[in-house]
Amino acid sequence: MSASNLRRRLHHADVDGRKNEHVDICHVDSLDEPLLGKSSYDDGGSEVYDPRRQDLWDDDDRKKEQLHWSFLFSNLIAQWAQWLANIIVSSGSIFGRLFPFSSDNQTSNPVYLSPLQEERLDNLRRRLKIPFDGSRIEHQDALKQLWKLAYPSREIPPLKSESWKEMGWQGTDPSTDFRGGGYISLENLIFFARNYPASFQMLLNKVQGQRADWEYPFAVAGINISFMLIQMLDLQSTVPSSKSGVRFLELLGRDENAFDHLYCVAFRMLDAQWLVKRASYMEFNEVMKSTRTQLERELVLEDVLAVKDLPSYTMLDK
Repeated sequence: MSASNLRRRLHHADVDGRKNEHVDICHVDSLDEPLLGKSSYDDGGSEVYDPRRQDLWDDDDRKKEQLHWSFLFSNLIAQWAQWLANIIVSSGSIFGRLFPFSSDNQTSNPVYLSPLQEERLDNLRRRLKIPFDGSRIEHQDALKQLWKLAYPSREIPPLKSESWKEMGWQGTDPSTDFRGGGYISLENLIFFARNYPASFQMLLNKVQGQRADWEYPFAVAGINISFMLIQMLDLQSTVPSSKSGVRFLELLGRDENAFDHLYCVAFRMLDAQWLVKRASYMEFNEVMKSTRTQLERELVLEDVLAVKDLPSYTMLDK
């Protein structure tokens, strides 16, 4: 099957994703501590050395004895190495980046970051750590900028106004909705509006397809997408180790704005899933789960070398 055929199949027939997936988009996943089980081995049945029998041992017996102790020693070294690996990975130190170890939920291959990848990943993580602060002038200005991009011909309302609900904020003060996503979720919305204005306006105004009477709130959905991507790409780990996270590192090495472009794809994909499922507000979590599933499947396609190679990227309009 050619790459183009594969993309068409994913785009048209596979948009609904796999069934029975479970993703919690409401709570941050905590990082599990490594389990340090008690190391033990069975040395039952080994011979006890008796000096009185020394003269009875022949060369074969000596070789067996040496092999026995070599086996025990190598076992001990292996267990010690695993214990040390767990300590290194859980500490989040630089050694975790140099000597990554795999586990059941990781990729089978170690992940090594180029200097460029590490720099861009560090920059992205710095963005993730910035909470939205409604008292900061630059954050207030960013909100006003988003309004101007969304409604170019309308006057910017006060920072607390009923008008903000039209954009899909839950209340009159948008700053109360940023708890889950932080400042980066506002940056993502602004990036979407600037780089893909046609798709942004289409989703904001819900102009495509047969819509539900009770639609998802646009702005709050955007915050949920930012939060979902942070989890899906394993960005809170020392080094992302999920398959999606590892592939994202490759995309990030080629494009420093890969996270923001991926956000736009995810938002467009969510709306497509919404229409396919004929969903209403109470089914938002289900739509978000299937969106994540589909995005994960597209990210690991072999011919995806940039966000623009994703099959669903073709749905975005500028």
